[in-house]
Amino acid sequence: MNFKIFICLFFCSVSMMAQEKVTLSGTISDTKNNETLIGVTVYIKSLQTGATTNEYGFYSITVPKGTYTVQVNYMGYQGIEETLTLNQNTRKNFGMGENSQDLQEVVITENKKKVDIRRPEMSVNKLSIKEIKKMPVVLGETDVLKSILTLPGVTNAGEGASGFNVRGGSADQNLILLDEATVYNSSHLFGFFSVFNSDAIKDLKLYKGGIPARFGGRLSSVLDIYQKEGNSKEFHMNGGIGLISSRLLAEGPITKDRGSFLVAGRASYAHLFLKMTDNKNSAYFYDLNTKLSYKLNDNNNLYLSGYFGRDVFDLNSNFMNTYGNTVVNLRWNHLFSDKLFSNMSLIYSDYYYGLTLDFVGFNWDSGIKNYNFKYDLKHYISNKLQLSYGVNAIYYDFNPGTIEPNKPNSGINADQLDKKYAFEPSFYIDAEQKITENLSVNYGLRYSMFYRLGQQKMNIYDNNQAVIFNDDLKIYEKGTPTGSEYFGRNKTIASFDNFEPRVAVSYALNDDQSVKASYNRMSQYLHLISNTASPTPLDVWAPSDNFLKPQTLDQYAIGYFRNFNEDKYSLEVETFYKKIKNRVDYIDGADLIANNAIEQVVLNGSARAYGLEVLLRKNTGKLTGWVSYTLSRSEQQTPGRTPNETGINNGEWYRSGYDKTHNLSVTGSYTHNEKWTFGAIFALQSGQPVTYPNGQYIYQGISVPSYGSRNDNNLPLYHHLDVSATYTPKPEKKKGWQGEWVFSIYNLYSRKNAASISFRQNEDTARNEAIKLSIFGIVPSVTYNFKF
Repeated sequence: MNFKIFICLFFCSVSMMAQEKVTLSGTISDTKNNETLIGVTVYIKSLQTGATTNEYGFYSITVPKGTYTVQVNYMGYQGIEETLTLNQNTRKNFGMGENSQDLQEVVITENKKKVDIRRPEMSVNKLSIKEIKKMPVVLGETDVLKSILTLPGVTNAGEGASGFNVRGGSADQNLILLDEATVYNSSHLFGFFSVFNSDAIKDLKLYKGGIPARFGGRLSSVLDIYQKEGNSKEFHMNGGIGLISSRLLAEGPITKDRGSFLVAGRASYAHLFLKMTDNKNSAYFYDLNTKLSYKLNDNNNLYLSGYFGRDVFDLNSNFMNTYGNTVVNLRWNHLFSDKLFSNMSLIYSDYYYGLTLDFVGFNWDSGIKNYNFKYDLKHYISNKLQLSYGVNAIYYDFNPGTIEPNKPNSGINADQLDKKYAFEPSFYIDAEQKITENLSVNYGLRYSMFYRLGQQKMNIYDNNQAVIFNDDLKIYEKGTPTGSEYFGRNKTIASFDNFEPRVAVSYALNDDQSVKASYNRMSQYLHLISNTASPTPLDVWAPSDNFLKPQTLDQYAIGYFRNFNEDKYSLEVETFYKKIKNRVDYIDGADLIANNAIEQVVLNGSARAYGLEVLLRKNTGKLTGWVSYTLSRSEQQTPGRTPNETGINNGEWYRSGYDKTHNLSVTGSYTHNEKWTFGAIFALQSGQPVTYPNGQYIYQGISVPSYGSRNDNNLPLYHHLDVSATYTPKPEKKKGWQGEWVFSIYNLYSRKNAASISFRQNEDTARNEAIKLSIFGIVPSVTYNFKF
């Protein structure tokens, strides 16, 4: 009897304790335009507990009943401190105004960095649009992608080259998301501009490691970008007029405080000046960002966002190249309760590449499309435990190439390279748990599957080897098919599945310093067929199959994080090691363009990368900025499949085309007064690995170069200094027409960085000579920005 009373009292007390808990939740937005804010800190000091807003500005904290002082802080905004009596579950939305600070004051943003110190989040870099817009850029166009090159572990593929490389990985190993939609080509004009209009961007986050389980499909990084939602309070326009391109954005309410729209467009017009000089060549781009947002009620929000961009390169009207992205995303946010938030997305993404060769008489079209369904839930179980879980299903449609004659008697026959189809479903669960006051952990598991679907005839080879080794010449050659097998629409050509565990641990030594460690396993089922270090529009995406195996990565990282002098300075030091299985490698002399049997020129190898990253920031004061440095190594190996085979590069490790031993970037912004702000970036990188000829021989009177080990040489050291000055004539004007002038100089001392070095025989002296190709010298520019 006593035991029963004890059990009753125990459960009654637990029940009463549970009833004493209440939940404070809501959204946080900008008071000026109702844009939700991502990563805002909501902190209850007396309980030493807090939360941050998710990608849609939602937060949730569970606390005992009582009266508390709630602090709300966000970088660049005025902090809020409000006393709330919480006797029941409470929905509380906060509006934050931008920080109009006195320049003589030293403004300290509290708690934000302290929360980052304790969170089990590492190898993650965030940049605000305000920071990005202060950076000097080439040709006067603010560039989101160029800004991330100032971060440790991130390098470019060469001046004027598209794409970026993260921790020694290739450009195709980066997952680039715009409002959750995949962007396959992130550059305009072959790398001179990014496809992201900074006026339309709200938030940017780069994951280099410690990647949450909700992301998958790539190995090296995730660049997660969200567009603005539009001003739901009043109509506004802003834009900029530059030397070679201009942009314009319009936003306003559909229904005040409930719905909004945003439309932003950009276009370049340098080709118009070429026509005035009777130059028939042209190169230009245009793009359009759109977003509609509507709040159905307190628990439901709808978003429809899209992007459309095109590049056109025309050479004397005989050669025309058109390429670009199209993405559309319909999202529904639903709040099941104060503790359960959900987001469902229907996404369409299309990358198109078109080529017209009038002098030959044919058109070439290729591309990749995907149809994506995502359903994600965030469960705020308690202040010490939050769960994220969901499903993702992607259907792929690959078009390697379509050839059609464009003239009646061109002599070209229509042809269609085999289209490919695939399906990639996945499930994930991820937990963030505070185990003790100083120890926090994030752990999760992603289970991914990949089905290479039919509607294609597949070649059959002896011993299932599409690449054979010539023992006499000691070289790899294309295999000869012995037959073929057709797989219909309902057949599966190949299937794969992978468990992808993720874990990150943070141990806070005190409020200002911590050590963190993480482990990631990732799988990538898509391959970019390219033998260049920088992606080009002609590169073709291909799915995994019996010959192209899925790439898998294991990455380990450990780091030390510290804030100094009341968060005025911060230091991040990380070291990482990652290894990759089934990295695609190409046999010597591989022909990749319009190849309907890619498996005959590729082999599966391994890759590894390791390094040390340092990031030192100055966060407050008139002078802000950061210094980042990376010391790293990126290598690749493809050994022989049998003892008789030599493998690629004699089976030895060789540096990958994106290995950069040293990478230094210094970024600074100085606010002189309310009218003048100055910025500067100094970048220095080791030269890109290349293979130079190490000798030559004469064959039938022709000089033929011979080559040694792959990537055994380097281009010269790469460096440049960029500066900018921003002049605001009337900074006190907050309404009506507001304008500013941005003056910038790219490559101030006109460094002639080598994009490539080629070798030739001088016709006059008959001597061999090296020819350096440089893209940019000094490039001054001016842009006028306005808003009203």
